[in-house]
Formats: sequence, structure tokens, C-alpha cells
Amino acid sequence: MNRSLIRSAAAVGAAALAAVTLSACGGGESTSLLKNIESGKVTLGTKYDQPGLGLRNKDGSMSGLDVDIAQAVVKEIAEAKGWDAPTVEWRETPSAQRETLIQNGEVDMIAATYSINKGRAESVNFAGPYLLTHQGLLVREDAKEINGLNDLDGKILCSVSGSTPAQKVKDELPGVQLQEYDTYSSCVEALRQGNIDALTTDATILNGYAAQSPGQFRVIELKKADGSDFTDEYYGVGLAKDDKEGTDAINEALKKLQDNGTFDELVKKNLGAGEGVTKGNVGDLSFLEK
Repeated sequence: MNRSLIRSAAAVGAAALAAVTLSACGGGESTSLLKNIESGKVTLGTKYDQPGLGLRNKDGSMSGLDVDIAQAVVKEIAEAKGWDAPTVEWRETPSAQRETLIQNGEVDMIAATYSINKGRAESVNFAGPYLLTHQGLLVREDAKEINGLNDLDGKILCSVSGSTPAQKVKDELPGVQLQEYDTYSSCVEALRQGNIDALTTDATILNGYAAQSPGQFRVIELKKADGSDFTDEYYGVGLAKDDKEGTDAINEALKKLQDNGTFDELVKKNLGAGEGVTKGNVGDLSFLEK
């Protein structure tokens, strides 16, 4: 009798373990990008504080190139699959938290000036790149004496605290004086007031600020002595690691947006002339091996 009870308890325990295992497997599948688009609700991540790229406006609405790209991609995927367009929920994704938010399943995908590099690609999947940008300078419109790297000698250059772009310029041109602020918007205000001479970071970000204040600033593409671009930054869409189906679907949508002219329209709408911004070669991540 006792042996019979033991065997019954063991059988119940085994069944419970199997149920938990199956439930865990099913839970992993339910967080995929395509399943959530099909279900009618998707959570997208972007920056909330970058004009022209990802900005949460005072009325709560979202605007910017990354915002428009993300929404257009989701719409294209839904249409291609014959699904209704899902409801979009936005989530702020600061640079330092992007991989964690994807890994925790708190966002389905992220478009947030998300440069693709080897380290990040070990933690998440990347679709794209949808654009290629380079390090640039933002200067006042009337600062005619600044037109390139060598013109910064003895000038005050601004970037955010801990920024690598400003240090790269300093390494190349020791005569540059660095001034750091906590945010790019603080640098822009200092530039407007004449307290600094230039701001450096990705050209996309600089174009966003220039477009926000027409006629006040201009963007300069930063070049090395041999004429090559100072840096290459490939922006991609991040999503869960090994979600190949979702990655392929995003790439197909991005290619369509580039081919039908939508991408160019969105760049012009959000970044004006778009100095230092070009289309990325979608699906080609060979640059990671360089």
C-alpha cells in the first residue's frame, strides 16, 4: 500500500514537472516580436530626449526618425502577414539599459540611435542597419571660421559626460579644450549662448538639434586627414537574441521602406538636409568582422 502511494506521488510529481517545463517553453515563444504583433499589442523602445530622433512631446505624443521607422516597420510587418495593425506602447530606453530591457522581455524591439557593435550583438539580435552616420560637429551658423577638424585647435568643444566622440577629437587635436555637460541639450544651449565653440557626436543627433532651430546652427561632417569619415556608426533595430523570424521580418520591412522612398522622406521630415546620414545596407553585418 505504501509503495503504491509512493509510486502515485512520483507520477504526480513527474507530471507537474513536465507541465512546468512545457509552460516555460511556451512562455518563451509568446514573447517573440511576430507573436506580439499578431496579438494586437507591441511594445517599442526609443529615446525620449533626442529631437528629430526620439522625443516625447509635451502632449505625450512621440516624434522623430527612430519613432517613425519603428512604427512603419511594425505596420509593414502586419500588412505583409495579413494582420491588423497592432496598438503601440512606447517605452523609454536609455543607452545603458537597452540590452537589459530586451533580454527581460520588457520591449519587443528598440530603435534608439542603436549603434550595432560586436559586444551588443552578443546579447541581442540586430536587424538593419537602416542608416549609416558619422561623427560630426554642430556650430553656430555665423561661425564661418570652423569648417573641419583642424579649425577646432584652441577652441572649446562640448559633449556629454563620459562621451567618447569628444575624447577622439582631443586625441587627434590636443589643442582642443573639452567642456562636458550632462545632456546634449545643455551643450546646445551653451553653444547658442556662445560659451562653447562646437558640439560633437553622431551627425544624426546634431541634425535633429539643427532642424529644431532653423538658421541658428549648421552641421559639419568630421573628416580625418586622409579624407575618410572620422567614425562609422551603423544604426539597427534591436530585438531578442536568436529571434531570426522577427529579425528577417524587420529587414524585409526596412528594405521596402528604403526602396519605396519612405526612408528618404522620413529623414527629410525629421533631420532636414540630413548631413552625414545615408541609407544602411540592410541585412549586411559584415562590418562587425572588421
